[in-house]
Amino acid sequence: MAIAIVVKLTNIQWVEGDYYRKLAKQRTVRNFVIPANKGNIYSADGSLLATSIPNYEIRFDSKAPKEENFEKYIKPLSDSLSSVLGRPSGYYQNELRKARANKNRYYLIARNLSYTEYVKIKGFPLFNLGAFKGGIIVEQETVRKHPIGKIAERTIGYDRIDPATGVEVGKGIEWAFKSYLNGKDGKILKQKIAKGQWKPIRDLNEVDPIDGYDVISTIDVFIQDIAHHALLKQLEDYEAHHGCVVVMETQTGHVKAISNLGRQEDGSYTETTNYAVAESHEPGSTFKLVDLMAILEDKVADTSTVYDSHGGVVKYYGRSVRDSHTGGYGKISLARGFELSSNTVMVQAVYENYKGNPSKFVNHIKNFGLDKTLGLHFKGEGRPVIPHPGDKSWSGISLPWMAFGYEVSVTPMQTLAFYNSVANNGVMVRPQFVSEIKEWNRTIKKFDTEVINPKVCSSETIKKLKAVLLNVVKKGTASKLYSKDFSMAGKTGTAQMNYGGKEGKSALYYASSFVGYFPADHPKYSCIVVVHKPNTAKNNYYGADVAGPVFKRIAQKIFTDAPSTNKIKRLDSKIPKQEYSYDKFNDVSNKKPKLIPNLKGMPGMDAVALLENLGLKVRVNGVGKVRYQSIQAGQNINKNTIIVLELS
Repeated sequence: MAIAIVVKLTNIQWVEGDYYRKLAKQRTVRNFVIPANKGNIYSADGSLLATSIPNYEIRFDSKAPKEENFEKYIKPLSDSLSSVLGRPSGYYQNELRKARANKNRYYLIARNLSYTEYVKIKGFPLFNLGAFKGGIIVEQETVRKHPIGKIAERTIGYDRIDPATGVEVGKGIEWAFKSYLNGKDGKILKQKIAKGQWKPIRDLNEVDPIDGYDVISTIDVFIQDIAHHALLKQLEDYEAHHGCVVVMETQTGHVKAISNLGRQEDGSYTETTNYAVAESHEPGSTFKLVDLMAILEDKVADTSTVYDSHGGVVKYYGRSVRDSHTGGYGKISLARGFELSSNTVMVQAVYENYKGNPSKFVNHIKNFGLDKTLGLHFKGEGRPVIPHPGDKSWSGISLPWMAFGYEVSVTPMQTLAFYNSVANNGVMVRPQFVSEIKEWNRTIKKFDTEVINPKVCSSETIKKLKAVLLNVVKKGTASKLYSKDFSMAGKTGTAQMNYGGKEGKSALYYASSFVGYFPADHPKYSCIVVVHKPNTAKNNYYGADVAGPVFKRIAQKIFTDAPSTNKIKRLDSKIPKQEYSYDKFNDVSNKKPKLIPNLKGMPGMDAVALLENLGLKVRVNGVGKVRYQSIQAGQNINKNTIIVLELS
């Protein structure tokens, strides 16, 4: 046996020694992760949109305290918990005694506590004795919070681990810019000691954590708040299924506000889907700007070209195209047809000029950049659908149907970028949600304005398009929105959705939209509003009535609440009329009177100032107005003469 033991010891020490030493090290020495602090997301005006804060959960090990301590402190502990957590003291006494009777070593006291609440509870009787004597168990996790609440929640997004699959998932800015926000975790080597605790082996970390950078978004909290509540009010009024609104800075493409709201089962609205970016659908009449731009660029017709609306109905291959106005508009110009959103006029203009070569019209759409995604940082951008002659889906009615916004599919953001190019004098810019990445006050990366197309069409065409878009609001389908106080330009749209569904007419609904820019003369912002499935039984469903008021409310609020500045030019130049008035006043003021003035009835303070300026010394008796002066009016003025005034 002795020989066997010696052999076994030798074998363990020399033959299997490396294996057991490695195993011991694995079980007693371990690298622990030191989480990096995640960066914040800020708005363009410096408001905090997303930040990480510690979240605490307090539990109780009912077996840890001694009996005498438990009985001594259970009443004051329950009273203290009641003062913070709100439930009666008796409730906590019963629960704590029940936990001790059941030998519960992990009883939940409270969760989702702030740091201030955690510190307060940690100092309560019994808990202040610590984990081993008082039984308090503290668990901490870092959670992401949005200080402005639910506003722009979907755009700010999230980045987290799906508990069901263990896979990292995310949306919005949080996900798109996670490589900057998340930083890099560090590592520290610890050794296992008594009672299952781990102690750092050395003072220095194996790998120091690198905190994440801050992301500065283009969102303006002021404009975002306006857009969110304007959309929410309209969705509630019309009991709509969902809707979106985007406000973009014309020249830079900076998205200043974006709201996506969907109706929940309880009738409330919340942000669940980024409809503005992800939802590709038939746009309806807002697509008619493409028609007009193509026609004017090819010079196959002009804004003054007259078309007959044929009583509001024209037919192609047995299918009817109708105007929303019964009876049509008679014979009107192409510009007027656009302003009134006449389907018959716009379809005729496109079909007559491109029926022999429909590819030419489709190629215009591609040249305008509407056949491809915008290449946004966000994943899940909806893909546009533009049919082309030769496709399986192409038919005889494809060209006329495309002319009034059917058989094509684009996202609201893509439509907005196209209209914004008109407001921006032909320059199409990519919408941006982030302007820069920062580490404290140091800029790590700046995102400059990206030009998608430097010239979507000629300057002459842009000038004509701006005129008709202004007239849509002045005297067209959006005339209800017109205001003499501030100018707007844009286009209404009302599209039938799901008209080919298996459910038939019962599934058909409308999507109401308005897209444009303001101010019309010097565009600063472009904006699109889309509302899906307004309640047609209760209210109207046209774009001017449903989506238009949201656009107007946003424009009006920005105009009235935003500070304005007036620039004064040529400050150094002299105006002859002002110079003459000044010289005349100066001459009169420098000519001092030589005689004592009549002071009766003059306020005492004014009389004293006047006399002292004349070089006299004044003595005053009483208060009020002058009723007597010792030197009568008309006498010569002698400097330093004393004059007495009686006031009453």
